[in-house]
Amino acid sequence: MIVLVINCGSSSIKYQLYKMPEKAVLAKGLVEKIGESGSRLIHKSDKGKHEAEVAVRNHKAGMSEILRILTDATHGVIEQIGEIGAVGHRVVHGGEAYSGSVLIDDKVLACVEDFCDLAPLHNPPNLTGIREAQEALPGVPMVAVFDTAFHQTIPPHAYLYALPHELYEKYRVRKYGFHGTSHAFVTHRTAELLGKPLDQTNIITCHLGNGGSMAAVKNGKGIDTTMGMTPLPGVVMGTRCGDIDPAIIFYLLGKDEFADPKKIDNLLNKKSGLLGISGVSNDMRDLEELAANNGGHPRAQLALDIFNYRLKFYIGAYMAILGQVDAIVFTGGIGENGSHVRSASCGNLSAFGIEIDEAKNKGTIRGKEGIISTSGSKVKVMVVPTDEEGWIATETYELAK
Repeated sequence: MIVLVINCGSSSIKYQLYKMPEKAVLAKGLVEKIGESGSRLIHKSDKGKHEAEVAVRNHKAGMSEILRILTDATHGVIEQIGEIGAVGHRVVHGGEAYSGSVLIDDKVLACVEDFCDLAPLHNPPNLTGIREAQEALPGVPMVAVFDTAFHQTIPPHAYLYALPHELYEKYRVRKYGFHGTSHAFVTHRTAELLGKPLDQTNIITCHLGNGGSMAAVKNGKGIDTTMGMTPLPGVVMGTRCGDIDPAIIFYLLGKDEFADPKKIDNLLNKKSGLLGISGVSNDMRDLEELAANNGGHPRAQLALDIFNYRLKFYIGAYMAILGQVDAIVFTGGIGENGSHVRSASCGNLSAFGIEIDEAKNKGTIRGKEGIISTSGSKVKVMVVPTDEEGWIATETYELAK
């Protein structure tokens, strides 16, 4: 079966085409700057890379461009659109309605729309992508794979906040968690690498990129995660602040500079994190280079220290709630490439049965999975590159076949 995976953003559509069940990537690409000047298509396959400026007025035109290039005589990888047997859609928020992936029908569409108020930046374009795909590929099964689904096994004592319970009942205020497709893939893959049944696997997953989150996984199911009702809390991120005292918001509201709540929202989401602390960059690579060269950069080093401290803080917390831990698993751009991050966050934890093998840690490169702890470490430390699109393709195939 040929499966098309779609990740629709507000001004872009990412896509990958798979041959299933082999999970062979036939093509992948991106339509970006939709509705803007300079919109373009980037397409990659065994035939090479193709980039072109294309007039893409809206997401409907973007979807048409994707289907056109997939069947193009020169750059295409299939002969006709009819070869596509199913389409998998990344959907950020499914709330409490879905704890797994589902075939899309009117009820599912209504649910995705209902949760637009909880994910106003993501669910609306996700919904647009589904509807445009339905129109372009009538009769082809569509599957929604929710970022929140993996975290729906978190128990109430972990997902509820210490607020009046009426806020949960009336406004659905609770922890939902995100990056679920990545945490799900890494959990299943880690169990395979450890040679353990999924329902006997206890791990801590660390998805670290410009956005980051961690999850405590007990017997193959999530029981806690660092993100909350929104993707803002938890570990320090590229431009997001992570955990802060909520009273800071009210303090800033009293200042003329931040009297408009939108300015505080922009501050916490786009000007904080590594960028806010360092004052120079949200890119971990830039900060590590600055901190290491020319006598060091104090604020770059401070950003790294705070980032790593928060990781270690949550590792300790999740070890406490899990009781027994098989592995700590790093994934995502920083998790897969950041040997310094892995060393700093897992270092000096031998009392907890965690011992990093620095030779293995520094020798691990992106795209390779493996164990980077010592042979005597009671808790394994691992690198497992994530594959969110592959997970969506697998979920879609299983439901559509």
